[in-house]
Amino acid sequence: MSDACKSIQVSSQGQAGADPDSIPIAKIDVSDSELFETDTLWGYFERLRNEDPVHYCAESEFGPYWSVTKFDDIVQVEKDPETYSSARSVVVGDPDPNFPVEAGFITMDGPRHTAHRKVTQPVAGPRNLKKLEPIIRQRVVDIMDGLPVGETFDWVDKVSIELTTAMLATLFDFPYEERRKLTHWSDMATASPAMTGAVDVSEEERKVSLMECLAEFQKLWEQRENKSQGESLDLITALANSDATKNLDPLEYLGTLLLLIVGGNDTTRNSLSGGVLALNENPKEYQKLRDNLDLIPNMVDEIIRWQTPLAHMRRTATRDTELGGKQIKKGEKVVMWYVSGNRDDTVIDRANEFLIDRASAKQHLSFGWGVHFCMGSRLAEMQLRIAWEEVMKRFRMVEVVGEPIRVRSNFVKGFLELPVRVHPW
Repeated sequence: MSDACKSIQVSSQGQAGADPDSIPIAKIDVSDSELFETDTLWGYFERLRNEDPVHYCAESEFGPYWSVTKFDDIVQVEKDPETYSSARSVVVGDPDPNFPVEAGFITMDGPRHTAHRKVTQPVAGPRNLKKLEPIIRQRVVDIMDGLPVGETFDWVDKVSIELTTAMLATLFDFPYEERRKLTHWSDMATASPAMTGAVDVSEEERKVSLMECLAEFQKLWEQRENKSQGESLDLITALANSDATKNLDPLEYLGTLLLLIVGGNDTTRNSLSGGVLALNENPKEYQKLRDNLDLIPNMVDEIIRWQTPLAHMRRTATRDTELGGKQIKKGEKVVMWYVSGNRDDTVIDRANEFLIDRASAKQHLSFGWGVHFCMGSRLAEMQLRIAWEEVMKRFRMVEVVGEPIRVRSNFVKGFLELPVRVHPW
C-alpha cells in the first residue's frame, strides 16, 4: 500500500482534506470515495443534515443524484418501495450494461422480492442460528487461540476475514479449505465502477473472476439439485430446490450469490475491525467493557451503528414525488446515506459519541429498514457477540499500533488493514 493511500490527500474534487465549510453546498459530492478512504466525510454530512438534508448533486462520477441524509427522511424512503424502487440499482452508480449482473433479490421489488427472500431467510433464522452458534464459537476460539501474542499483526486479515469467511463457508456448505475464495469474490463484487470498491482491477479481470465464482457455484448447484434440505440448511440447496429460484438463469444466480457473499462478508468483517478501532479511540468505553462484560450485546449494536459497514443504499424514483420539500422527478437517483442517518442527533441522542452502554443502541440504520431490512442481521450480531466474548476472555486489550488503512469506497465502509497487538490479562 503506497504512502499516498495512508495519508489524507486533497481529492480530485478538492473535498478530502479541505474544510467542509469552504465548499459551496451545491458543489458538495458525498459520493467521492476518497472522503471515505481518508475518513474526512463527517463534516460534509453534517453540513447536509443541517443545511440541505435532501440535497441534489448535479455532477458526480456517477451522474446526478439526490442525497438523503437525515434519519427520518431515510426511513420515509425505505417505507415506500412503490415510489422508491430498488430494481435498477442499490448503489449510486448504475450497473455495467455489458455485464448485467443483478445484485440478487435486493434489486427486486414487490412479490418477486418477497418470494426470493423467503427462500434464503430460514438459513439465517432463529432455529438455524441456534445450531450455528456452537460452530461459530469453536471457530472463534480457534482464531483467538492462534493469535501471535506479543507481535504486531493485521487484525483485518487474521481475525475479521477469517471469521467471516469461515461463516460464509458454513452457510454455503462451501469447501472449507478454499474459503478465502469467498473473500476474493466479495472484493471483486465491490470492485466495479458501479460499486466503487477498493480493489484496483480492470473490468475484464473482475468479469473473469466473477465467472470463476459462478462456475464453482454451478457445480455445487448441480450436486444439490433435487436434494432435501433435511436438518442441514445451506443457501445453495435452498436456492436449487425452491420453486421461486430453481430456474434462475446463470447471471441471476451469480447476482444472488454476490448479494449473499457481500452481505455476509462486509457487515461482520468491517464491524469487527471498526469495533477494535472505536474502543481504542474511546478508552473510557474500553474500561467500561472491562468492568462489565455484560455490556457486550449492547456494545455490538453500538459498534454496528458507529461503523455503518454499508454506507448507503440507492433507490430510483418511479414517479414524480416530494421529499423534504424537494421535488424529485421520475427516474432520478435517491441515495440514502445510512452513515449520515446514524449520526443524526435530532433522532439519536449524542449521536457523535461512541457509547457502549447506549440505552437505545438498536436504533440505527445499518441494516436498512422495512422490506429490505438485512436478512442476516441476527447472524451478524451473534458473530460479533461471540467474537467479543472470546476476545475478552483472553485479552485485556487489543491495541491498535498503527494507522488503519480504509477501503476506498462510498459503499463498503471498511478497512484493508488494522495493525494491532494483543495484551493478555
